[in-house]
Amino acid sequence: MRVLVTGASGMLGRETARAFARRGDDVRVLQRRPSGIDGVSEVLGSLTDPASVRAAVADVDTVVHLAAKVSITGPHPEYVAVNVEGTRTLVEEARGAGVSRFVMVSSPSVAHAGAALVGEGTGPADPSSAHGSYAITKGQAELLALAADAPGFAVVAIRPHIVLGPGDTQLVQRIADRARAGRLPLLDDGTALIDTTYVDNAVDALLAAADRAEVAHGQAFVVTNGEPRTVAEVFARICQAAGVAAPTRRVPSAAAKVAGSLVERVWTWGRLPDEPPMTRFLAEQLSTAHWFDQRRTREVLQWAPRVPLDEGFRRLAAGFGR
Repeated sequence: MRVLVTGASGMLGRETARAFARRGDDVRVLQRRPSGIDGVSEVLGSLTDPASVRAAVADVDTVVHLAAKVSITGPHPEYVAVNVEGTRTLVEEARGAGVSRFVMVSSPSVAHAGAALVGEGTGPADPSSAHGSYAITKGQAELLALAADAPGFAVVAIRPHIVLGPGDTQLVQRIADRARAGRLPLLDDGTALIDTTYVDNAVDALLAAADRAEVAHGQAFVVTNGEPRTVAEVFARICQAAGVAAPTRRVPSAAAKVAGSLVERVWTWGRLPDEPPMTRFLAEQLSTAHWFDQRRTREVLQWAPRVPLDEGFRRLAAGFGR
């Protein structure tokens, strides 16, 4: 394949680009800063710049789109510009350049309205019910990408859930840092069951989606390890890997949701530079079950996770030098 990977500055995008390159594909990345990835070519630019996007999609046959604004707070128009309009530009330029396969990397949050998801399949994206600017705009982006699915342009949406791995600064390092600072509470008793995905398994699923796009096109698939654990255990295992104490302070989820709504407004209005201690979206994610039936995903993609979660946590600890 001649593959374009957007968003290779993040852990999942970086490892996906490396995996395509390792198996012999011709790989290009589009991002704002140099990737430092061996064996790939680079286009430096932004999804919000049509000229950069046009240069990135030239002469490729497959696009794997991971780039997004992923913060948990911030002005909504910034999310729209990158996640929605950036995806729209990428889809349009890819179709115009003759790209035949387009893998849209989305999120299970696009179909999470705040209630528990227990053994659910991959429900349709519903931006009108999603909570938070990230989930809303990712849902809109997924829908517009899938709407472009057509003969000769096979679009597949993949929703990896809570991707963990060494070197992750988006989730793992933030959990460790908050725990170290005493800012990582358990909501209620931390007993909500959640799915997670070790990074190598998520990468394999994205490669499978690209390979089987003609079979899987027009559909969305949630990807997880299929090993739900409690929030308390996931926090504890990440903290153990990082060498910090696991959280023990408990906060009622109802109070966290109310406080999170207020804090989110303050952070957005004040344009404060750091991440808020809590948002309503985060409170919902930490206090409600969300784990998924993986049978359809594995059957259609002909994929299964090869790294069990316990092994993934061992590799995470090794990444911290432990």
